[in-house]
Amino acid sequence: MPVEFLTDDEEAAYGRYAGAPSQADLERVFFLDDEDRALIDRRRGEHMKLGFGLQLVTVRWLGVFLEDPLDVPVAVLDFVSEQLGITDPSQVKRYTERAKTKLDHQWEIRRVYGLEEFSAIEDELRAWVAARSWTSGDGPKAIFFDAVAWLRKRSVLLPGVTTLARLVAQVRDEVTKRLWGVLEGLLTVGQRHVLDQLLEVPPGSRVSDLERWRKGPAPRGSGPTMIKALDQVAEVMGLGTAELGAEALVPPRRLADLAKYGMRADASQIRRHPDGRRLATLLATVRHLEAKSVDDTLELLDLLMATELLNKAQTAANKEKIRAHPRLAKASARLAVAVEALFDSDSWGGQDEEPRVAEVWEAIEAIVSRAELRAALATVNSSVPPADAADPDDWRSELVGRYTTVSGFLKLLPKVIEFGANAEGAAVLGAMRMLPDVLAYRSRLPAPLIPRRMIEAQVVNGTWKRLVFGHPEHKGGAVNRHAYTFCVLEQFYRHLKRREIYADASTRWRNPQAQLLEGDRWAQVRPDVLTALGLPENPDALLADHTRTLDAAYRQVGGRLAVNTEVRIDDDGKIHLTGVKAIEEPPSLVDLRARTTAMLPRVDLPEVILEVMSWEPSLVEAFTAVSGGRSRLEDLPISIAACLAAHSMNVGYRPIAKQGVPALERSRLSHVFQNYFRPETLAPANAPLVARQAGLALARAWGGGMVAAVDGMRFVVPVPAAFARPNRKFFGSSRGMTWLNAMNDQGIGLGAKIVSGTIRDSLHMVDVIFGLDGGDLPEIVVSDTGSYSDLVFGLLELLGISYRPALADLPDQKGWRISAGADYGPLNTFARGKIDLRKIRKHWGDILRVVASIYTGEVRAYDVVTMLQRDGHPTALGEAIAAYGRIFKSLHILAFIDTDETYRRDIKHIRNLQEGRHDLARKICHGRKGELYHRYERGLENQLGVLGLVLNCVVLWTTVYLDAAVRQLKAHGYPVRDEDMARLSPFVRKHLGVHGAYNFLLPDLAPGAIRDLRDPDAPDDDEE
Repeated sequence: MPVEFLTDDEEAAYGRYAGAPSQADLERVFFLDDEDRALIDRRRGEHMKLGFGLQLVTVRWLGVFLEDPLDVPVAVLDFVSEQLGITDPSQVKRYTERAKTKLDHQWEIRRVYGLEEFSAIEDELRAWVAARSWTSGDGPKAIFFDAVAWLRKRSVLLPGVTTLARLVAQVRDEVTKRLWGVLEGLLTVGQRHVLDQLLEVPPGSRVSDLERWRKGPAPRGSGPTMIKALDQVAEVMGLGTAELGAEALVPPRRLADLAKYGMRADASQIRRHPDGRRLATLLATVRHLEAKSVDDTLELLDLLMATELLNKAQTAANKEKIRAHPRLAKASARLAVAVEALFDSDSWGGQDEEPRVAEVWEAIEAIVSRAELRAALATVNSSVPPADAADPDDWRSELVGRYTTVSGFLKLLPKVIEFGANAEGAAVLGAMRMLPDVLAYRSRLPAPLIPRRMIEAQVVNGTWKRLVFGHPEHKGGAVNRHAYTFCVLEQFYRHLKRREIYADASTRWRNPQAQLLEGDRWAQVRPDVLTALGLPENPDALLADHTRTLDAAYRQVGGRLAVNTEVRIDDDGKIHLTGVKAIEEPPSLVDLRARTTAMLPRVDLPEVILEVMSWEPSLVEAFTAVSGGRSRLEDLPISIAACLAAHSMNVGYRPIAKQGVPALERSRLSHVFQNYFRPETLAPANAPLVARQAGLALARAWGGGMVAAVDGMRFVVPVPAAFARPNRKFFGSSRGMTWLNAMNDQGIGLGAKIVSGTIRDSLHMVDVIFGLDGGDLPEIVVSDTGSYSDLVFGLLELLGISYRPALADLPDQKGWRISAGADYGPLNTFARGKIDLRKIRKHWGDILRVVASIYTGEVRAYDVVTMLQRDGHPTALGEAIAAYGRIFKSLHILAFIDTDETYRRDIKHIRNLQEGRHDLARKICHGRKGELYHRYERGLENQLGVLGLVLNCVVLWTTVYLDAAVRQLKAHGYPVRDEDMARLSPFVRKHLGVHGAYNFLLPDLAPGAIRDLRDPDAPDDDEE
């Protein structure tokens, strides 16, 4: 009987031939060596030898003897006959005349080749399946096929498909129930009751506590919202699940899988589960919510500080400066008169005679009165900081005026969330922990003054001293409580952003140093990682090679500058480069592009999605229910396609849903999106699209797929959202976020990441590259002009990736040299930077550990980059990595300005290619003016993940049809030049419809067939 989690095709591939083996398979598996021939030659008669040989190669190929040993493809029969020198393969029919013959031969093959019966190793297999199920939580299908490989590796004859499938399903279910039991056993009676109460709706509320916690506080940057977020952290932490030690007993991945289900399933659905599963799910979900609530709270703090406090304080200070400028200018002019008269008084009287003060004042008052001078002096003193001030404090003064915004939540923050700190942040964290007492202190001094003994004076740095201690200082050494509060908060926030202060309960704000490989774990993976990256234990030989390469590059490029008409070096040593000129399109390319575009069938976006799904069934299979159930909804592909269309076009369900069509009912679409769409399903859905496009001849003409571009696409988010940040250049008066995405030189998207606001892409770029949905890790990465730094150059080169950012600010770039005394001619001034190899050697061991931690996924590259910088200035380790990166940054600039413009033209080509992809994305995501209305990160991730998947569907569909159009033109004798074919674009869009009524019906196509191409000479439908 069929197995629930296996399709008919997969069952057919197990236990008998799914099709004829390829020639390579024949030569690899069906080849008979001398030992095989010696065993076969013992048989009498050619039919016996051929039958024995067929059984021998069959068991090697399938892992099991066939019920009918002659049920093999003709190609196999002919190949074995040829090896045995048998001219008439048809006589093998006599082999089965005696039923016992095949059994005798099977027994001998098992004995000679050491093949074991399944029953002898069944218990060991059960133990392996149990261990695999316990640690990984993989589905039964994945475990089933890995179990087949496990048996084959141990030379075990495979059992029947149903026998093995039932074993896997049974053991996996037993392990899952055991896992539930372990988690349930950790809970006390009181904790069980409290967890169950999370599913109930309290009196006066409309949702259960679980739903309220899952949703979290509204993403608004305000004091009251911070208090609500901290209250939720206290509620979740108050359950005490962190002390149960679940992580020590259950693999983290299994906890994460349970938590994913608990975060999405309805409370009523969880309530219906048996005790073990229900309580285990709730426990894992609460553990996840502990970290999530801390993450959300600190994200809100980041939002509050960045947008509501620091940004608005600086804006208000700038406006005040503008308003005060006329008064300050007038007052300064009056004071200048008095100072000028004072200097002139040096020449009054004789050589040894000092002028009288009265005479000086008489000269001054002839121009400006004393009262006006006093007013002018007061204006200047109030507008200009004292001469000994370390930094102007205008915006800090504005910040102090917002004390009531922060005073409420700062009493809770250090008490509710447990923070840690390294040496740089320890003093500030100590002051932060004492801040609630400072805020609660009832002082007898005039507000807002408090005694100095209440504060940690050492954390008050130069920029805050004037505001905290007063100027002149307050009587009795009193301090300004409001100013001190913001002094501590501003420094706490700065150290938190650099992870010098961290929250271990968080996932985003934890200590990255604690996640780096170390000890036994580092020793275990070190050899393999260093071999994979090609990095040596001792850097001397590597650095010597880089020194020779850089020196040679300077000399060669410098020597060619005389004939390089595109480059000019001015008197200051700055390099000026003429922009890359567009290559004129030949008439053959113009005609080929017009013809192939005209041949594309006119389709609406839903049809494209459905057609690609029909080509790649694994796309639909990637969408699994969050519950982990194996049953599939009827017509699920249509519902998935509808959800993809609705969310990628940003039009919602109204134009998509169809009343009376079960697969397109609005409730059905909402259910499917909530339960089947998440980053864990969207990423694997992309992988088969990347692989399929890479196999097309046209895609291979575009590139090899090993060059990637990373760039950000900006979206306005007009609703309060934690990830939205203000930036007038990109978002006007609204706020927005960045979709940082990577694509290869074949035009297919590889991966993406949601980035708050419009911060520098380089902080997140490495994470995008090492979190690809499909395809190989690229060898070359291209980015825009604002995404690079010496540190990123160093990290990417150490990770085995050549980094090639665009260089729009070339005259401002500085070259770096290793050989201090080398003469590089016209490039001497440019190469004014000195790379200190001693820094690299000194920190090489730590560099290897950091790079290996990123490569193995132990730590996010974003956290590492943050850790290695302090307010834009690298740490000692960061400086060592940056020094290494300057070698390759200099080589990149030299290649960029060299006489061969292919290097910079290739960079510009893929940058233009990505702009084309973004333009196509804008056409598809046209609803609501292209603005996103999700308040929470999960919604943004899902919608933009859908947009990326649909973009890949469109690109694959277009590539398939363009490839077919090119082949048809060639077949009809049309001259297609390879260089023209390479300049076709996968982002043509005239044929694609995204407006109007949406149809989810495919035309009647044979398996593997595509639609008929249009006649390129026929009139355009849109022009009739």
